This record gives sequence, structure tokens and C-alpha cells, in this order.
Amino acid sequence: MDGDDQVSVRWDSVVSKRFRELQIGIGIINKVHVEKENPVIKALKKSVFEEVKAKYRIETLKDNEIVRAYRDFYWKLDIDPTKTRPSGEALLRRVLHGDKLPAISTVVDAYNLASMKTIVPISGFDKEKLTPPFVIRFAENGEAFTGIGMTKPLTLTGNMLVLADQKQVLCIYPYRDSDFTKITEKTRNVLVVAYGAPGIAELQLKEAVETTLSYIKQVAGGEIEMIKVFNSTYE
Repeated sequence: MDGDDQVSVRWDSVVSKRFRELQIGIGIINKVHVEKENPVIKALKKSVFEEVKAKYRIETLKDNEIVRAYRDFYWKLDIDPTKTRPSGEALLRRVLHGDKLPAISTVVDAYNLASMKTIVPISGFDKEKLTPPFVIRFAENGEAFTGIGMTKPLTLTGNMLVLADQKQVLCIYPYRDSDFTKITEKTRNVLVVAYGAPGIAELQLKEAVETTLSYIKQVAGGEIEMIKVFNSTYE
């Protein structure tokens, strides 16, 4: 998958009619060097933790406009956001409670930090395991999906919104990523997705992708190839 022209996203008509404001941001960074940990990611964690602790309070987080937008979206997808929290909010809550974020790898930790800072759910994929173009659609009843950390496939139902490529479901939108396409220490090229919701502006998604790629470049090097926001009317 090479070049900006190779990346496109389409919306299934059922999805575009139901969620007209739905957008996603996509970014690509190539030639990264993924490590378990290094001094740069440790310093970045410390800096971002201090920043969000100074900006947010756990008691008022539910009233934040971004948190509210994703929670409202979850309810429309029949997901209880107080039990399955949007990832950006979940990560932020952990840090505000004084807990640490899981240490996975420099690149994964970097996009988790970006998600926590912007409160936008973000995925990272091994670009070489993807088969674009991508589609946002509802799952087919009985479709199988193995998410990161799952010991056996999950059987999807038709009310589950997913991001898929031409071969597989990449993510249950927007909270569980596929195990097959996850970033490992062998990954060299990365595609990140910032998931929108009704009420989340194009600029917010663009900034989330920019923050993510900036953090990845800091901790793992690489060359940024593209940053783009797609919506259901994108040509």
C-alpha cells in the first residue's frame, strides 16, 4: 500500500444515511523503528500525564464536549459508554485516577498518549497488513472478528459498526482493533485512524492525527506520508 492515492474510505449507504456527520482521520508514517520502550517515550509519558492532569478533573470529565459527543454516539450504537468507555476517555480516566497506562511498545504507547490528550479514539495498524480501500459499514450477522487480546473469535451482529478493508474487519468502531493487523516490533510502516462521531469537527480529527504522528516520530522516527480527514461525501 503505497502513496496517498491508494488510501480511500467509503461509507455504506445505511451508515451515511444514519450518521451524516461521521468522519474519520487517517495518517501514515513510514520507516518507524518500534521498540518495547526507550527514554523518549518515558519522557513523553511524563510530560503528557502532567499536561492532562493540569487540564482535566475526573469529577467534571463527563461534561466535556468531546466526551459527551462520543458517549452520545455510543448510545446510538447500543453501547453503554459507562461500561465500554470510548478509548480516549478510558485512557484519560486511568491517568486522572493516578494509574499508569499499559506499556505495549513505543509506537502503541505514543498513539495511546495522543488519544488520551485529544480524547479522540485512535487505532494504529501495521500498514503492510491492510488491503484498502476501507469501508465503514455495519457488520454482517455471524461475521467473525478476533480483537487484540481475545483468545477466540467474536461473532459479530448486524448492529455493530465496523471499519473494514477488502479482506477483514479492522476495528469494531471505535473501540476494539483486530489482532492480525496490530503493530508489533516488526512493523515498519504504520497507518493510524482517528475515529469521529457526530459533533466532532474535521479540525479536531486532523489535530488528533497530527498529534499522533508527531508523537510516533518523536519516539520511533519515521517519515510522515499523509494526513487526511474523510467524510461520507468525500470524493
